[in-house]
Order: sequence, then structure tokens, then C-alpha cells
Amino acid sequence: MGFRTIEELCAELDVKRKSALAGGGEEAAEKQKSKGKGSARERIAALLDAGSFVEIDEFVTHRCSNFGLEERKPLGDGVVTGWGTIGGRKVFIYSQDFTVFGGSLGEKHADKICKVIDMAIQNGCPVIGINDSGGARIQEGTDSLNGYGKIFRRNTMASGVIPQFSVIMGPTAGGAVYSPALTDYIFMVDKEAIMHITGPEVIRAVTGELVTSEELGGAETHNTITGDAHFFAKDEAECFEQVKKVLSYLPLNNLDDAPLKATNDDPRRADLALREIVPVNPNKSYDVHEVIKRVVDDGEFVEVQAGFAKNIVTGYASIGSRPIGIVANNPDVSAGCLDINASDKASRFVRHCDAFNLPIVTFVDVPGYLPGKDQEYGGIIRKGAKLLYAYSEASVPLISVIMRKAYGGAYLAMSSKSLGADVVLAWPQAEIAVMGAEGAASIVFKKEIEGADDPSAKRLEKIDEYREAFANPYRAAERGYVDRVIMPEETRKVVCQALDAMESKRETRPAKKHGVIPH
Repeated sequence: MGFRTIEELCAELDVKRKSALAGGGEEAAEKQKSKGKGSARERIAALLDAGSFVEIDEFVTHRCSNFGLEERKPLGDGVVTGWGTIGGRKVFIYSQDFTVFGGSLGEKHADKICKVIDMAIQNGCPVIGINDSGGARIQEGTDSLNGYGKIFRRNTMASGVIPQFSVIMGPTAGGAVYSPALTDYIFMVDKEAIMHITGPEVIRAVTGELVTSEELGGAETHNTITGDAHFFAKDEAECFEQVKKVLSYLPLNNLDDAPLKATNDDPRRADLALREIVPVNPNKSYDVHEVIKRVVDDGEFVEVQAGFAKNIVTGYASIGSRPIGIVANNPDVSAGCLDINASDKASRFVRHCDAFNLPIVTFVDVPGYLPGKDQEYGGIIRKGAKLLYAYSEASVPLISVIMRKAYGGAYLAMSSKSLGADVVLAWPQAEIAVMGAEGAASIVFKKEIEGADDPSAKRLEKIDEYREAFANPYRAAERGYVDRVIMPEETRKVVCQALDAMESKRETRPAKKHGVIPH
């Protein structure tokens, strides 16, 4: 028997490549397309720089011999893996192919994902997973479950080392939801993405509740009610733009710095409108987004979890070209009070910024923790403690701007000097106190008010007296809890100066394996 010619061997390779590209076949591909969904490779091409994708493991097949699967061995086993670039920066990526066994995860499918995560960790690059899967491949039994476990462990090992993004573009059910939950950010496409542990049929059978899959685990549900997702997109194109935008603010890994953002915005620019946006009256509301956009470069702010816990705002921006994380109370919603969801949202964001070397600028206008039985029973003590923990743990530069109210324990939780803030700035109308003047005066001057001929008039008098004496930034500044009292219009310039000063910040912490964050 002679050797085959190189032409014959290359022809065989070409046939295999075409077979791998075919996925689950033309009929399955058309069905996917009819739903407005891209194929696994089309999605990768839409996200990465043109021509940059390098595929690996395209000829991997499963080795299951149960339930007739030995007769069906599509090349690639339902997931496309490899690497490429976004904005010229290298990323590793996998994209599940719903045309192959419904994108279900089997042993070799999982191995391909594990390999690409391992490569991302070893090379210090972000990893992006495009999820479109019916869940575990039932025919492979425990091999499939073991595959999920291996992925979960790698997600955990990668956490805080490289950015991990999960892009949900189809069903993600059962154990499949936990890999996204272990990553940094979840992006979901409206009316396309689904995440839930148990589906509507199981819920109906067990509890009798009637709910649709969209109501249970759609993009809107997870972006507004559960907080499980971080970004909501109307379609796949918008989703990919969100991924690119967020990635542009992050370093490739925890040992790098984020790339500088090009801007012509003068870092010393003053904005007198800031005097008008925030009312001096502590009982009047305003939208803190207006403050943020006037302080940051070019008014560009990329908000994280915009639809969830709106009483606190988190997201990315840059000041003086330097990428930063922003946390801000929003008086326009629940007066900017801290509650369970706000504490969860903010604490996770603070820890993410700290893991990836992003300075954190905190805009403070907080009257306290939201009162109520539901909050107490829901665990506001432990949830609120998470925010205290996150700021205290952070070693990146921490700059705080107290715009107006900063009362009680909530003042402490919002990156106070005592929790480790490097530079605390306050506007002239800032009120830094144990509680608001109304409540404090009623307690401190209780006997005088009750003994007065006109208790109502006396109470108003004492409120003004307390506010004049204590509800201002100067008592805190006298004690060094506020570093500088500034004009509102100076905020951008002074924050930029503080970021410059803290650029080389280094801290030595006690040696430990890891802390135990409140649950």
C-alpha cells in the first residue's frame, strides 16, 4: 500500500473543515436564523476584530456510546473555541452552537471550554463565553455533570485574575446558569436570553404556579428584579457593543493597568451647573447621573446594572484619561437610601474594581439605611456589612465626594475616611452627622422643645441651630475626616488631582489566606 498524495491529504482536511463548519446541518442553521439568532461562528465574528479569530479543537467529537449517540458525532461537539482580538487586545472565547444537540454540554464540549479558560488564565487575557445551550447532555449522564463542575472550578480560579464575561444569547438552564453566575458580568439579549434553574413545566408540576420562561428568566427579569444580570440589550448587535465598551475600561488581567482613554476634555474644566443640579435643601431629589456626566471625561458613563437597585449607581468612566469605577447614591430613587439590593450591587462592584486595579470615585448623598421590617427580616445587617467590608478591603485609590447628606452608618459605608478612603472631598452644602437635623434636634433638644410655649416653633428653631452647628462639612474637616471642602464646580479638577496623587499607592496588609465576607 502506497502513501496518499499531499493533495489527497489536504482534500481530506478540507472536507473535515467543511463538516466542522456545518455544525448541526443546514436545516438546524436555518431554524436558528429564523429566530433572529446568529450562528456560533457568526457571533464570534461580530464580536472580534475582523479576521482575528483563530479556532482550536474544531475536530473534537464526543465519545458517548449511549442512546444512539455513537451514530452522531458532529465535529466540534457543539461549541466553537479559540482566541482573537477586540480593539487589538487579545481575548479567548467560546461560543455554544445550538444546532448541535441543542448546544447541550457533554464531556468533550466541557473539555474544550476548560482548555480555553486555562489558556486565558495562563496568558493573562479576558475570556468571553457566548451561551446558547439546552443544559446538560442527558445521554452522557455524570460525564456531563462532571464537565460542569470542571468549568465552575476554573471560573473560580480565574476570578479576580482575568475578566470573565458571559453573553447569554439563548436558553441557559439548570447547572448551565452557574458558570455565568461565577463570572464577572452577564450580558443578556431581550426575548432571546433565558436563565433559570428550573423551567416553567417543573415549577407548574411542583408548586402549581403558572409562569412563562420569559417571565421566569428573561433579560428584563434578571436586569430589573433578580439582579442576576448586569447588562440588557435589545438585540445581539447592541449586546456585542456593550461587551466591547466594558472591556475597553478593564485591564487584560489583575497585574496590568487599564488602558488610558483618549480624550480632549480638559481635566481642569469647571462646571458651574453642578451648583444648580444638587439642591441645598436635603429633602429635594435630583438624578445623580447628571452630576457624574458633568464630572467625567466627555460625559461618557458606562453604567453597570442600570435597571437594578436604582437607588445606587455603579459603572465605569474616565477622568483625565484614567479609567475609574464610580459608585454613587441616587436621591432620585428611595432618597438614595442604602438597602439590601443596593448594598449587594455596590459591594460586588467595589470588589471588582479593586481586583482589577481601577480607582474608585464615590459620590455620596445618603440619608441612611432604608427602614422597614422587610429590610430587617431580609438581612440588611449582613448585606449592609458587605459594603463596609468591600470598601475596607479595597487597596486601590479611593476618592470620595460628599455632595450633600452623609448620615450615620450609611455615611461610614459610603467610602468614609475611617474605612480607608484616601481623599475625602465635601461640597459646602454637605451635612455630615449621625442623623438629619430634624431627627437630631428632636432628640438632643427634646426637653427644651416640650417645655416651650410653642413646641413647633421651638423645634424649628432648634433644627436650624443644630444644622448650623453640626450639619455642615466643617466639623468633619476640623477632625480630618474631610480632607478638602471644595466648590461643586471644582470637582473634576480636584478629583483628577487626587487620582494623580494616589497613582503610586501601595499598602501592606496582614498575611492571610482570604477574608470571610459577610454572606
